[in-house]
Amino acid sequence: MIAIRQHPDGATLAVRAQPGAKRNAVLGEHAGTLKVAVTAPPEDGRANDALVEVLKDWLGVRRSEVELLDGRTARNKVFLIRGLSADELTARVSANLG
Repeated sequence: MIAIRQHPDGATLAVRAQPGAKRNAVLGEHAGTLKVAVTAPPEDGRANDALVEVLKDWLGVRRSEVELLDGRTARNKVFLIRGLSADELTARVSANLG
């Protein structure tokens, strides 16, 4: 089960980053996180920016609604998704993972 928690500004989503991949993609669940591959390297925050782009498209939200809260230099990260409750975010993640 992917870790999704309520936050005063929305909900948080645990993500496991895979930078330097062949293509940008959401790969599924990995040890309680959403595994996301991005082509960008883990240098100068480029992979983090790419993760924001992949998540906003995948979840159907605006870029300004996705914010990295924790894990700037780690593979395990926590993103804040503004404007969605934990239940709404869980529903979107479940629907997109099919």
